Amino acid sequence: MVLGENFHSRFVAWAKIILPILSLGLLSTLFLLSRTVDVSGTIPYSTIDLEQRAQDQGVTNPRFAGVATGGEEVSFIADTVRPDPGNPERMLANQVRAQVNLLGGTVMNIEADNGESDQLALTAQLTGDVRILLTTGYDIRTERLDAQFDTVYAESPGPVTATGPPGDLQAGRMVLTTNSEAGDANLLFTDGVKLIYLPQETKD
Repeated sequence: MVLGENFHSRFVAWAKIILPILSLGLLSTLFLLSRTVDVSGTIPYSTIDLEQRAQDQGVTNPRFAGVATGGEEVSFIADTVRPDPGNPERMLANQVRAQVNLLGGTVMNIEADNGESDQLALTAQLTGDVRILLTTGYDIRTERLDAQFDTVYAESPGPVTATGPPGDLQAGRMVLTTNSEAGDANLLFTDGVKLIYLPQETKD
């Protein structure tokens, strides 16, 4: 009896040691057999060239606002803005949108595919499907628009097409200024103006 009890006691004591060790071994085997992760692979949803992004300086979705010398409120939005590699004073923008609130209540919205601005000269050049919308009813299209920052002045050195209260027109050049007294926009079309006059009754 004493021998049997000693054997049983020793068996239980060893079992308390061996069984936990076997359990840990089984668990470690499960981890080793589980699916491994390929750390050398690229992130599937990361399509940005991070190295090129780090080299390029720029701002995404910038917004600027200010007041011109005549008191007109001017705001500017773009998808991206970056400095010109060849001229640090020149800024390059994509998908430009600007709004000018004139003193007389007229609002002018400008859209363009691209824009360049010279910070020292306070000038800007908009190119690529430039569109000017005025709340007075004018819709003007051109391929290039040169503008001043400090004053509300814009000039299209090339052909323009427009629709407005008088009708449809084409011109070789356009100059846009503001009337400081009335607070409205002045549009001057020159260089071969062609106007198709549409009476109000016909347009309605």
